[in-house]
Formats: sequence, C-alpha cells, structure tokens
Amino acid sequence: MPYTWHFHNPVRITFGPGALVELKTLLAGRSYALVTYDTAPFPSFAARLEKLVGAPLLSVDGVAPNPDFETLGACSERFGAVTPAPEVIVALGGGSVIDTAKVLAAGRGDFALVRHFLETGKGAEQLGGIPIIAIPTTAGTGSEVTCWATVWDRGTGKKYSLAQPNLYPEHALVDPELMLGLPRDLTISTGLDALSHALESLWNVNANPISTDFAIGAAREMLATLPALIDSRSNLDLRSRAARAALSAGLAFSNTKSALAHSLSYPITLHHGVPHGIACSFSLPMVMRAAIGEDEACDTALRVIFGADLEAGAERLKGFLAKMDVSIDPAAHGVEPDAWRELLDLAFAGERGQNFIGQREKMLAAAESLEA
Repeated sequence: MPYTWHFHNPVRITFGPGALVELKTLLAGRSYALVTYDTAPFPSFAARLEKLVGAPLLSVDGVAPNPDFETLGACSERFGAVTPAPEVIVALGGGSVIDTAKVLAAGRGDFALVRHFLETGKGAEQLGGIPIIAIPTTAGTGSEVTCWATVWDRGTGKKYSLAQPNLYPEHALVDPELMLGLPRDLTISTGLDALSHALESLWNVNANPISTDFAIGAAREMLATLPALIDSRSNLDLRSRAARAALSAGLAFSNTKSALAHSLSYPITLHHGVPHGIACSFSLPMVMRAAIGEDEACDTALRVIFGADLEAGAERLKGFLAKMDVSIDPAAHGVEPDAWRELLDLAFAGERGQNFIGQREKMLAAAESLEA
C-alpha cells in the first residue's frame, strides 16, 4: 500500500583522505573552540589542526568515554568561561567528543540548562545551538550526522538523549587518514556500532526507502570490510570503506533512531562496563530472528544483505560476531539469565525498544532459543 514518508538531514559532508585541509575554508575566519581527547594521538592531531587553521579560543580536551553529568559539567564550565564565546565548535574525535560538543553547543557553557531539560523535558527554548564542525576519528557512532547526543547520569544510573533540531552539525568532515592504525578493539567496537545502526534502522517502525537504501549499503560494506580491516588497520582503502559505511549508517538512523538492540545495550554499558559497540551488537542475531517475517520491506532489505534464507542469515551474523571475538551469550558480558530476561522486558518497553517492528513474545522465544 502506498504511504507517505519523509527523509531529512541538513548536514553538509566532506569525505576523503586528506579532507582535514578543508577545515580552514569551512571555518571561514570564525573563532572556534576545539573539543577533543587528551590522550594519544589527539594532542598531535590538535597541533596539526592548529597549524592548519590557527589556535582555538580554548581547547576542551578532557572528554571521557560515555560522557556523564559530572564530566560534562566540568567541560561546560571551561567552555562558559571564555569571553567572547567561540563562534564555532570543532569536535575532533569519536562519538563521545561529538556528543560533548553538542552539549556545549546547547548549554553555551551552562550545563544546568541542559541538565534541567534532560531531567524534566522542559526548557528547550533556553537551549542554544552554536554551529559544530564534526571531524570523526572512528568509523562507528554516526554522531556527525545526527541531532542527538547520549548523556549519562552515573549517579542515578540513567541514560538520556539530548535531541534538538539545531544540534545537527553544520558540517561533517570525514578524513579516513585520521583513523589509520586505530587499536583492534576500538576498530571492532565502533564498526559493530555502525553495523547495529544500519540493521536497527531496517527493523524499525520509522524506516523509509531512503534510510533503507543507506542501511543496506552500510551493512553490506561493514560485513565485507571489518574482518579484513582488523588485520590490516593501516590500510587506507579499508579504513575509507569502513568510514563510508559508518557514515551511511549514521544517515540511515538519523531518520529512524535506533531500536531494540540499543535499548538493551544502555544498562549493559552502564552497569557492566561493556563498550557500547559490543553491548549493542551481541544481541543482533537474536533481534534479527525476532524481526524476520514481521515486515515485508524489512525482510526484502535483509535478503539483499544476507541472502534468501534469513534464518541462515542470522546464523551468518552470529558467525561474523564470533570472528570479532564477540559472544552472543549475555553471560559473557556479565549478564546472568534472570537479569537478562528482565533486561529484555525493560528494553522492549523503552523508547528505542518501541521503534522495533517485532513482538515481545517472538523476541522472548528468540532469546530462549539461545539458551537451549
């Protein structure tokens, strides 16, 4: 049956090895703040960037993985102390850096405004939107083309999503040369995050033909590329292919948001310390089995990726994860059977879980098949 659908993404994209040199043109003389990490190789990246475009008004380099209220408050205080405020934020790093930049852009140095909005859902009109140029250094999160940021409150054990239309980066500058030589574990976890974004945008109530096209291309490319990349991490062609796949996955789920596997992942990362890309991907074969047969368009897309036999495709996905040294057993990630069943119920009821096209009972049956 014909239906109406929409696709929107306002982020301008520059992609290619050596693309970093275009930053000066993109800044167009505007003052900027640099948001990045303080660990290698980022100090050398920052020095290279400063040589290209001049010194930033300030450098916020204390970004931590999975940014939480405490670290974001400290970063916001530093950002807010600069007068006049920077005209642009340059985010150089992985998803945590880009998410931190979005928080700084929204609060304009006052994290209390952001926290109030996250905790109450009120005060959106008080939030700002300083332009962001996102320079991702991993092929994974897709944050360079989305308008939301993941924010954690470790004190209460909660995860929030800061989502505002004016938090789409102004420009995504994707230079695969910055990804050369990334550690094996980080290459795997970020690549699996991108694969999860692609698949989760397919078995999603918000899917549309454009997001589906991006997702199919992203999933096929990441499945083909990642096994070779982890053994050849300085191969520029493989890095470029993985970066392009992650970007396409980001464009896909920028319109659909994620679904059940991500909903499952948040407490696993928060309470068990499992890296996000692993936490959101080890359940993918189970979720795929629960999705099969629920939506004709989704099944068609999955067949393009995995072949005509989708049950065999789920087994192929399981084998792919095994090649990445990722077990599909929740216990391998610190989650015991009773806690796992409780997490499944909570995930299905969560905001991202409600994006999933499948039914709770079928999902539970797929989970039980793993235990058999």
